[in-house]
Amino acid sequence: MNNFTQPDSHSIKAPTPVSARDLMQKDHVEAQQWQRYIEQEIGFVLPDVQLQWLINAIDHTASSHGLTAEQLWYQLPNNNEIRQQLLDKVLIHESRFFRHLPSIDFVMQYAVQHRQSQLIDADVDANALFRIWSVGCASGQEVWSLAMSLASEQLTNYKILGTDVSQQAISTAELGQYDKRQQYLIPQPCQQFIQPLQATSAIDKLNFYDSSTVKTGTQAHWQVAPTLRQYVEFALHNVIEQKPPTLHLQHVIICQNMLLYFRKFDQRDILARLSEQCALGGYIILAPGEALFWRPSNMRRIAHPQVNVWQKINA
Repeated sequence: MNNFTQPDSHSIKAPTPVSARDLMQKDHVEAQQWQRYIEQEIGFVLPDVQLQWLINAIDHTASSHGLTAEQLWYQLPNNNEIRQQLLDKVLIHESRFFRHLPSIDFVMQYAVQHRQSQLIDADVDANALFRIWSVGCASGQEVWSLAMSLASEQLTNYKILGTDVSQQAISTAELGQYDKRQQYLIPQPCQQFIQPLQATSAIDKLNFYDSSTVKTGTQAHWQVAPTLRQYVEFALHNVIEQKPPTLHLQHVIICQNMLLYFRKFDQRDILARLSEQCALGGYIILAPGEALFWRPSNMRRIAHPQVNVWQKINA
């Protein structure tokens, strides 16, 4: 993994003091400088087709602080709040409940088997938690989908960790409040784990949210049942960093539709670190067709018709 630093006047040429839109239209080299900055900070490779999204993020962040694009550039190395705000606006937080049912079903079956082995095998710690890590959890839909599914099987001995590099996405996930459109995606057996909001959603009271940063569709109408909160936690984490978000090894690590934003050598580094965090016998689940080049010596790919899953076979 390459170690990059934030921009300064010596490492990268500063943009001219104009708006980001004019900056991009004036010189494509300047656009590449902003693209490189995003990649250096979080590893994401923004394709040219997403330049308009980047332009909007730069302009919105700069104008909200009364800055030009050039002034914003020089503020980034010294102001973590502005840096995080820009990253939040650049990242796309789209997700949905029960996005890939085969993956959720695979995790649920493994969790049930693991619990049964705890009850039968005297050598297995019956009180040890079944741990799941959702990498790049966005606004939390995947985490809450897993929690609902496990709860529907009367499982209680589990902990799900959701991480993302966006603070706004993590804040939305922690609230567990979503719009009506998302409710229709939840299967009937899991509808028992949601409840309507009686008052104005707390998500609307967070003054740093707006329609250009977190796409929740419309005003939140319902929330995840409080009974599930004890099984779930969220944390801000940059996946390209060496330090893991937790010291606990995970029985399942889900990292779907995120690796495609990274270069192949970064993907290998990320996957290697994920395998280090995976418990022996545990699984890493990727999106179908994702990282098919991966050939780790400590993992084996499971022959599954619908899930791209790897099992850790040795340390």
